[in-house]
Amino acid sequence: MVSTTTEVSSDFIHIPSLVHHGIEGKPLLLSVETRFPLADAEIQGTWSHTRPSGSRTTLVTFTKQATITDMMYRNHLRFEKPNVSLTIKKLGQDDEGDYHLSLNIEFHNKTGLVIKEERTVHVTVDVPVSTPVIEKNPSYAVVEDKANVTLTCSVERGTRVVFQWLRDNILLGPSDRYHFSRGKATLLISPVRKEDKGTYRCVASNPVSPGRHSRSVELNVYYGPYNLEVNSGQGLRTGEVFTINPGELAFFECQADSNPPNSYVWISKSSNSTHVITEGPRLEVLSYRLAQAEEYLCRAFNNVTQKQDEAQFTLVVASLGTGKEKHTQEGSSVSPLAAITVCSLFIIGCMLLVFLRRTCHPKRGKIIPLSEQKRPHRSGHEDATEDFGIYEFVSIPGKMESAQVSCRSLARLESVQDMHTTIYDVIRHDPETPSHSLLE
Repeated sequence: MVSTTTEVSSDFIHIPSLVHHGIEGKPLLLSVETRFPLADAEIQGTWSHTRPSGSRTTLVTFTKQATITDMMYRNHLRFEKPNVSLTIKKLGQDDEGDYHLSLNIEFHNKTGLVIKEERTVHVTVDVPVSTPVIEKNPSYAVVEDKANVTLTCSVERGTRVVFQWLRDNILLGPSDRYHFSRGKATLLISPVRKEDKGTYRCVASNPVSPGRHSRSVELNVYYGPYNLEVNSGQGLRTGEVFTINPGELAFFECQADSNPPNSYVWISKSSNSTHVITEGPRLEVLSYRLAQAEEYLCRAFNNVTQKQDEAQFTLVVASLGTGKEKHTQEGSSVSPLAAITVCSLFIIGCMLLVFLRRTCHPKRGKIIPLSEQKRPHRSGHEDATEDFGIYEFVSIPGKMESAQVSCRSLARLESVQDMHTTIYDVIRHDPETPSHSLLE
């Protein structure tokens, strides 16, 4: 009696893929690679099929010399020698399931030693996906916060289809308002908001088909008005106060985010009363027709959503002048007016200083006896008695070049060096009697 030993190994066969996604109506090869020389061994094995329902069928029994295929599958299967692979000629839905290979190997030089190899390959059979189609309900535009929208994606052909949803080419996921059915074939938006407005597409795929995109569907949502704002290109704006120059023509624009576009009304507010000025998004104001300040209001109204919003502002008529110039010259530390003022003060100060100096410190004059003007020049000590007398000093204002100076006073001014020296005219009075007594 010969004893037999069984050894399980994973070194003698290799299956490249243990999962196959087959296409219905196409062939499928369950490939097996043998890693031992078949001429040096005896083999015996089977291929069996287990359906998703759990039923199991032996398809092929084989040895190196013979192959026996179940008669029910003789025209459907082909056993590939010598590498023990199996080909399914035309896949159908009934071919799904697990295919199990059991192989016994006995080498000639190791009689009595049987090596057992087992592998299982999973096979799915799918139908390629056709182009998906979107259905929107309701088909018309909806008002935000008042309606729900259902989008359904469907395909004519395809098995195990998985759907995805895109809005403006951005992938969507579940949220508080976005609800998906199993497989994501249906998307429910409840309630609809402004941000849901856009272009929607669905993508359908399965294991044998890449993602196929549907045609886009536009979802139109009525909303607003939002973010109402008043702007103007004239004057100076500080918060909600606009300041314009007298006589200036000012234009104001009222804008708000809304679908459909808003209707606009401009209202003037004065003395606790209001009245409508004009309609439309643009207001024209002539400043000379206004008082010093006046309040205005822009009202935006959406006829579909029945919502409205208001923006109020004050218009002040005042001369911007240097204030506006100062506002636009933020980088300048000294204005031109300040520079002119400083220079003027400096010049006035210099003039006052010169005036005070001349007033408090008069120039020294040189006394020229009148008698010297009538006789030749001498040293001054030849006859001192002739210099006695009473002298009167008369100041002659002006410079030497003045045409008003008398010729008598200018006769001996050649020796005067200071051109700005005050000139004195000396008049001699000879006393009648006292002069003789003094000389004696």
